[in-house]
Amino acid sequence: TDMVVAIDNFFGCYLLYSRNSKYKGRTYIGFTVNPERRISQHNAGASKGGAYRTSGRGPWDMTMIVHGFPSDIAALRFEWAWQNPKRSRRLKHITCKTRKESMFQYRIRIMSNMLTQTPWKKLPLTVQWLKQEYAVDLTPLPPNHMPIMYGPVSAKVKKHKKSMAKQSKSCLTSSTCCTLCNVSLPVNVENAPSILKCPNESCNMASHLLCLAKHFLSNKFDQLLPVDGYCPSCNDSLLWGALIRQ
Repeated sequence: TDMVVAIDNFFGCYLLYSRNSKYKGRTYIGFTVNPERRISQHNAGASKGGAYRTSGRGPWDMTMIVHGFPSDIAALRFEWAWQNPKRSRRLKHITCKTRKESMFQYRIRIMSNMLTQTPWKKLPLTVQWLKQEYAVDLTPLPPNHMPIMYGPVSAKVKKHKKSMAKQSKSCLTSSTCCTLCNVSLPVNVENAPSILKCPNESCNMASHLLCLAKHFLSNKFDQLLPVDGYCPSCNDSLLWGALIRQ
């Protein structure tokens, strides 16, 4: 069985495929913050929150999803370009659908090309095949820092975050400190979403998310978001997307 990956602050763009004999082969591109809830809405119809264009044309499979966007705005922009490649100035180089291509294949080809274009190629995105029977080779391949994964994905339920104001004390009174700024970290580092730790088991590096982001970007003047960098303690090469997912 596939292990369900649960992710905080989930923003994703997905591709649906209709299994209805009358509409089989139809596709739909959408945006969601909760993929499990969204596919249920699509299959339940427009009256239950599904899109008008998918209502009554199911059952639908959510075949794959691209996630890891830093905000809903970033994901919605990706969705619009994926839906409208002929209108996007960044995708004018992509050839139109060929007769030999199915609409599903064409949608995947557009998405594959998008991941190699600015600004998307610098984002810590993940391509996730939710149903492996739909998985195909991506051409072109996404950048090395974008993993291709298989299996279900789930959005974590958001919880109210406690104020971090009380945590900003001098590290002289705390046993756990940010490796980079030397300010104390929350006592329970494991449950603090704004704290990142080095995945190397022999390394004790822990830092504020913003501190590590600035560290990764310190010598990369053409980037707004970190992609990769080196651990300030053990100097291991780290992928920003992997740290965030962890």
